[in-house]
Amino acid sequence: QVHLVESGGGLVQPGGSLTLSCVTSGGPFSTYTMYWNRLWRGRPGKDREWVAVISPAGNANYADSVKGRFTISRDNAKNTIYLHMNSLKPEDTALYYCSTQEYWGQGTQVTVSL
Repeated sequence: QVHLVESGGGLVQPGGSLTLSCVTSGGPFSTYTMYWNRLWRGRPGKDREWVAVISPAGNANYADSVKGRFTISRDNAKNTIYLHMNSLKPEDTALYYCSTQEYWGQGTQVTVSL
């Protein structure tokens, strides 16, 4: 069983920055393609979005909504991926969770507000 635990969320003002972490255990982390996703509550029609992906080799790709503002990275020695978020906007407010192709964590809340 693979376990994923996110941390680093919190309250930040618009234009601010946060870095999220996701520690993985129970599987061969270095072989996993890893994802950051986000979930909005009470938003009919589109309640979740894929944010970023990083391959085992470290190649990254991003949703258009975060491109140029967010950076995904990984540290295979620590079984950890990160999401560095800059220039945060109120619409970035969401529950952020990491995942493999089969498993996901419980998430960490990010709130962007004055």
